[in-house]
Amino acid sequence: MTDEKYLNKDLVNLPKGYEDARGIIQPLCDLNMKSASLIVSKPNTWRANHYHKTDWHFIYVLKGSFEYYFKKTNSNEKVKKKIVKKGELLFTGPIVDHAMLYTEETEIIVVSKNPRDQETYERDTVRIDFMNNENRF
Repeated sequence: MTDEKYLNKDLVNLPKGYEDARGIIQPLCDLNMKSASLIVSKPNTWRANHYHKTDWHFIYVLKGSFEYYFKKTNSNEKVKKKIVKKGELLFTGPIVDHAMLYTEETEIIVVSKNPRDQETYERDTVRIDFMNNENRF
């Protein structure tokens, strides 16, 4: 499986899980990845407001929800918004402006193509003035 399958996606349909008497195993990402992080966000906080040159993320919501704003970098397309809720899986590809507003305490698992050490992350991340409380919709 390659990441090209996801490049024009945002919310991803989760594949069927494996279930038996012990419970369920729910696949989230079967791509080659170098980072898995747990992120806990407080209510009324913004994260991201950037894009990545090469990195991608799968974001699975364990608890809470958030507003996800996105558009292709350097495009004239309108900013899109998705509400991402508990149990949903979101994909953010490279060269996509994105920002998240956490309206409640939210816990997410983020699986990424690139390592999450600060040096690698900063080299691949371009910070932008994209979304804030004034232009939120």
